[in-house]
Amino acid sequence: MHIMEGFLPSPWWQIWFILSAPFVIMGFYALRRMVHENREALPLLAVAGAFVFVLSSLKLPSVTGSCSHPTGTGLGSVLFGPFITSVLALIVLVYQALFLAHGGFSTLGANLFSMGIAGPVVAYAIFVAGKKAGINEIVTIFFAAAFANIITYVVTSLQLALAFPAEVGGIMASFVAFGAIFAITQIPLAIIEGLVIALVFKYIVQLKPEILIKIGVITQERAERLREGWA
Repeated sequence: MHIMEGFLPSPWWQIWFILSAPFVIMGFYALRRMVHENREALPLLAVAGAFVFVLSSLKLPSVTGSCSHPTGTGLGSVLFGPFITSVLALIVLVYQALFLAHGGFSTLGANLFSMGIAGPVVAYAIFVAGKKAGINEIVTIFFAAAFANIITYVVTSLQLALAFPAEVGGIMASFVAFGAIFAITQIPLAIIEGLVIALVFKYIVQLKPEILIKIGVITQERAERLREGWA
């Protein structure tokens, strides 16, 4: 996820900037509208951003030119959707590149696409599908957060494979190699992250269900049932 500064050659780092830009533009538009219509949700937005920052700052080194982390984007995706989450991720990644030496500015587009776009889009899709299927929200959020993490590293593996195809087997061989290395640490991290974010969502339901109801995350009926137990 945090591909280090200067690691991606041209034209790949430029391509990922171009691909990320529309999502960020839409994210700023969605964020502006959300702030205008639901100012009481701002504390929850701050919590979602803090989760992205804190969890994605926990770094486990790998041997791929990147590293393994929780991402924290699953919570923001469920609460505010993938576009606003892309803005939260952008802010976090800029801060981390500037002050923590995590990632870099030339690789910002690639890191944003994997952590702040691909992962959140999948998490949001899982959450929406789970709601339509009538699956318990806590269970759905666990899978949404876990897969947001896993997909982030699937995309990171693809980014590295495209930039550095293997001499034998090309891009696919390189993708399998990068993905296999990440999987050693990333699958357990994804499971833990899913559990943590599911519990945090449960706590928010207990503490401030009215905000979740107003922004359309859950209904009044589901909030009452979740507050009574795990139904």
